[in-house]
Amino acid sequence: MLTIEQALRRHPLPRLESRMLLQHVLPGLSHAQIIAYPERELSAEAEAAFLGLAERRLAGEPMAYLIGVREFYGRDFRVSPAVLIPRPETEHLIDAALQRVGRAAARAVDLGTGSGAIAATLALEAPAWTVEAVDLSADALAMAEANAAALGAAVAFRHGSWYAPLADDARYDLIASNPPYIQHDDAHLGQGDVRFEPRMALTDEADGLACLREIAAGAPARLKAGGWLMVEHGYDQGAAVRELFSAAGLSRVETIRDLAGLDRITIAQKEA
Repeated sequence: MLTIEQALRRHPLPRLESRMLLQHVLPGLSHAQIIAYPERELSAEAEAAFLGLAERRLAGEPMAYLIGVREFYGRDFRVSPAVLIPRPETEHLIDAALQRVGRAAARAVDLGTGSGAIAATLALEAPAWTVEAVDLSADALAMAEANAAALGAAVAFRHGSWYAPLADDARYDLIASNPPYIQHDDAHLGQGDVRFEPRMALTDEADGLACLREIAAGAPARLKAGGWLMVEHGYDQGAAVRELFSAAGLSRVETIRDLAGLDRITIAQKEA
């Protein structure tokens, strides 16, 4: 049987990734214990589980799917191949929402919630808000509901496409979304982690703007006076999304750049 040290050196993975996989198959194993007891032998079951995960990682499967969790805004969210992996860039949307809307009582909806990262984070960061979340995928919605329950986030979930499952008279201070925005023939769809993520959450199977068009067009009727629309989009879509927002009659249109200096979040307000 392999020892801890042998397991960590068995595959040409970064040591941090090997350690994370080992700790995943041995719950309760701390970093300090790994350092203090490198000679500890793994059980046959733990060894097989670790080696299997390591092989999958070497084949390119995302770490988040292998260990079933990804951190977002300081909290752990369960993930699976049914949902996109939350990314740090999306945290800019949370920051913008809290800055523009504030933490006083407000009503918000997250369209295409996936893992529920945006909706649950908003509900937890602004407990006075009433937060709803929508997704077309029943599997994604189940994951989002589980995450909200585990984190104690008060979110009402709706199954359906964009605005369709919302109450006819519902009006919001914030509409937020990280929709599919990759063009159908973009080479990135065949690279890296994206290869393993749900395609329907990545691309609209068109020019990358189809979902953004629908969200922008429907927003004015769903926003309260003074309410905000905020969406994540591709690094090269800022100008196009600003045009969509302006064409919908929204004002104070602005694109926020991520830490790499790339266009990432575009926001706009319905005039009071």
